[in-house]
Amino acid sequence: MNETAQRFSAENWQTRAGSNGRGLASIMTEIKDELKDFVDTRVRMVKAELQESVGALKVGLPLALLALVLFGIASLLFTSAAVVLVASAFAGNPYAWFFAFVIIGVTWLIFGGIFAFFAVNQFKSKFPKRTVKVLKADKAWLQAEARSHS
Repeated sequence: MNETAQRFSAENWQTRAGSNGRGLASIMTEIKDELKDFVDTRVRMVKAELQESVGALKVGLPLALLALVLFGIASLLFTSAAVVLVASAFAGNPYAWFFAFVIIGVTWLIFGGIFAFFAVNQFKSKFPKRTVKVLKADKAWLQAEARSHS
């Protein structure tokens, strides 16, 4: 074994660590436990915020389903009797059917878009903001710690 390898052998590490009363194994165990506690805390925070967001789902999900239904109605109306009624307003015009399809389709798309807008806003307002803020702060702290130890 060369001199460098002997200097950094496990025995030397334990001797150096033993001088302050802590061994490498105990330090690694402590780091592992702290990391586990850190992850557990963050997981609990996310779970708690998601449970708070269930109320938003009760409002937002029906709005989203209503938006989907209205978009479905928009596509069905392109071939329905409502188109015939609008086309009759343009009787004699060679583009009567085209105008009827466009008017009815755009009308229902606007209504569907309005309901989709409300559904998206409902989901956005209940996104777990606190957890994201804490995780960003943790990231900044870890980066600062890494810089200070290097």
